[in-house]
Amino acid sequence: MKIIIDAMGGDNAPRVPVEAAARAACELDVNIVLVGKRDIIQSELKRHKYPAGRVEIINADEVITNHEEPAKAVKRKRNSSIVIAARMLKSGDGDAMLSMGNTGAVLAAGTLIVGRIRGIIRPALAAVLPSKTGPKLLLDAGANANCKPENLVQFAVMGSLYMKNIMGISDPSVGLMSIGEEEGKGNNLTKAAYPLIKAAPVNFIGNIEGRDVMEGTADVMTCDGFVGNVILKAIEGMGSFVSGALKSMFTNGIAAKIGAICVMKGLDKFKSEIDYREYGGAPLLGVKGTVIKGHGSSDAKAAFSAIVQAKKAVETDLTEKIKNSLPDTDAKEDME
Repeated sequence: MKIIIDAMGGDNAPRVPVEAAARAACELDVNIVLVGKRDIIQSELKRHKYPAGRVEIINADEVITNHEEPAKAVKRKRNSSIVIAARMLKSGDGDAMLSMGNTGAVLAAGTLIVGRIRGIIRPALAAVLPSKTGPKLLLDAGANANCKPENLVQFAVMGSLYMKNIMGISDPSVGLMSIGEEEGKGNNLTKAAYPLIKAAPVNFIGNIEGRDVMEGTADVMTCDGFVGNVILKAIEGMGSFVSGALKSMFTNGIAAKIGAICVMKGLDKFKSEIDYREYGGAPLLGVKGTVIKGHGSSDAKAAFSAIVQAKKAVETDLTEKIKNSLPDTDAKEDME
């Protein structure tokens, strides 16, 4: 198996992608292709030990930064690391692609270059989130701010397949994000989507609310990308706040430090459960290949987890299963 990594993407590139690649080459049965500026990547690789022949470098002279307009940059910078990685995936020169770079550019490259699965109207960015009952999947997490009811149905189906094949949940429950549990609650989008998801081949449990995200009420939470991205950023902000508050609490005096020692084991377990690095990245579901978008601030642990995630998606043939779950018809993109 060959995994293509955008070595120039992310806040800590190329150090983090290269470190994760070297570890993957040692610990996983995969070959790695690092795409980016060859001299810089080679310099970073010298810091690590890895099996000879398991890591390859493909030169890319250009880099798409976070400040560029994604679709224009993908079309203009044809020699950028993201674009070359996507072209390699499309041509079959790799089995999966990972980038911690510009989110919009990864989405654009996945959609425009790798291409949508036949029957998929819009691919979705799926974020794995922690909850009281284990990891759950939120989609769309930001790829599509404006959606139609049919989009949410496809998100529900793709999310169910992901949780079944990647997370090992035999019959994932699906909830529709709304402002009330009753079927008639919500805006025009959720009201129209409700009966369609109910009729879809998923374990639909009805509407769920914002508080259900962390409660773990549903294994798959479907919504438009505007709502999904707000939820995602709110959880990230809350996590940062809680972490800072606990640190302040347990360092405020001798008594507090002694108390921290007493609860350290529990705190470590809590930290592990809410640590996004355990889950790796967000898959772009609905494209003709495995595309993983890692967090821009990923460290080497998170990047390695994303490689593991990509490997598992390829091994379980997730893309093909999504293809087989849809009618054999061409979908037309709604650009509204």
